[in-house]
Amino acid sequence: MRSLNRRSLLLAGGASLLGTAAFAQAYPTRPVKFVVPFPAGGSNDIIARLLAQKLSERTGQQFIVENRGGAGGNIGAAAVAQADADGYTLLVTAPPPLTTNAALYQSLSFDPARDFAPVSLVATVPIVLAVHPSVEARNVQELVALAKAKPKTIQFGSSGNGSTNHLAGELL
Repeated sequence: MRSLNRRSLLLAGGASLLGTAAFAQAYPTRPVKFVVPFPAGGSNDIIARLLAQKLSERTGQQFIVENRGGAGGNIGAAAVAQADADGYTLLVTAPPPLTTNAALYQSLSFDPARDFAPVSLVATVPIVLAVHPSVEARNVQELVALAKAKPKTIQFGSSGNGSTNHLAGELL
């Protein structure tokens, strides 16, 4: 058996660099579509529109935002999963369509692990807890104490079943 000498290692290292130039392609060369799987006007939509504007300015190419809301984000996610995997149709979403929806819906037309590859964390969005001024709680500790003192009397609203704020409210 032969051992590798210094010349062989340098030759192999240099040869491995030759293939990298083939991957350096211009992108984007045509309009890019951001699919937001929620209705227009929400945080996902606003973030996608701001991102699209900045990327259009930087690249000189058009970035389009398309809202495909419904079924907790599954309709838009399915549309992206069925699109060509060429980098020109991207999903801009909150976590549920790719995480909790698999547990909430009996069957999805896509597999989050197989049909999507993460690209980047674009933004973090806070969840705000607010109460009507007539509620006898001014902080979380007081709200929890009130809920324990008066079980089943505290209700909350969220953007939909399985949404991040819905699950946070249930956890609270």
